Amino acid sequence: MSVEPQERVEYRPMIRDLPVSERPRERLKHYGAGALSTSELLAIILRVGVQGESVVQVANRLLAQYGGLAGLARASFADLCAERGVGEAKAAQLKAALELGRRLLVASPQDRPQVTSPADAANLVSLDMSVLEQEEMRVLLLDTRNRVLAIETVYKGSLNSAVVRIGELFRGAIRANSAAIILVHNHPSGDPSPSPEDIRLTRDAIQAGKLLGIEVLDHLIIGQGKYVSLKERGLGF
Repeated sequence: MSVEPQERVEYRPMIRDLPVSERPRERLKHYGAGALSTSELLAIILRVGVQGESVVQVANRLLAQYGGLAGLARASFADLCAERGVGEAKAAQLKAALELGRRLLVASPQDRPQVTSPADAANLVSLDMSVLEQEEMRVLLLDTRNRVLAIETVYKGSLNSAVVRIGELFRGAIRANSAAIILVHNHPSGDPSPSPEDIRLTRDAIQAGKLLGIEVLDHLIIGQGKYVSLKERGLGF
């Protein structure tokens, strides 16, 4: 008698299965909020996961699906409520926390993240962009001191210079009166090597920025655990 092979069941440890010292709330208590990843901070707000998925995994899924915190902030209350493991109470907590963060930025512009290197920019977006299943183009809007005014997602899907409209890259910058921008997009393959299209898009954006009086400081490509700065490599600049 033949035996049908059984489907392998994925092992997903829950928060309660982790050593106490590795749980997000304990790590925050002992090391401070700055030591936690975005998904861990989000997990603390969500508090508990769902059957078969820890709260950190729920947080990672939401960040990937909505393109990071900026995408979560733009998501409607109804959309968040419909997500597995969220519901009305957690959606309200998320919306409240994100709104507090937005108000803090408005109230204390001096506390906004400052970008002084490609690594600074990559650290702001690489956590969630490195796990996206499709390409996204984001634009970091900066003031005259390179402090981040906002991070906008301008394109999703296959990106090339024929599809991306240069004007769209600067729409938010013009609206926010930004002094400079940094372009960021991901390669779902995990390899951040720039393509000829990436370099061409960078050159076009730089030329448009000169006409608009908005400097393009860099174009980053995010891969799996690494990134490439076209400015550092002198590609398009």
